[in-house]
Amino acid sequence: MKKTVSKSHFKTHAMHILRQVETTGDSVIVTDERGHPSVEIRRYHPDDAAVLADLEQLLGSVLRYDAPFDPAVDADDWEAMR
Repeated sequence: MKKTVSKSHFKTHAMHILRQVETTGDSVIVTDERGHPSVEIRRYHPDDAAVLADLEQLLGSVLRYDAPFDPAVDADDWEAMR
């Protein structure tokens, strides 16, 4: 089970929590004021297999993009524009 802390607790104890994550390797979930998970703090692993697998899935997925500066969708498709 992952440890959870509130944002206010994390703010006042950040260095201690970061040292714990670094030494133990256990991740910490930081929750918002309603107790909902907001951020996960975990030890950095440069060769993390899961991250590499995610990146490998993206390899070759964009073959070309003809208009890189145009919006990705029409303004009519945006909820905010309705």
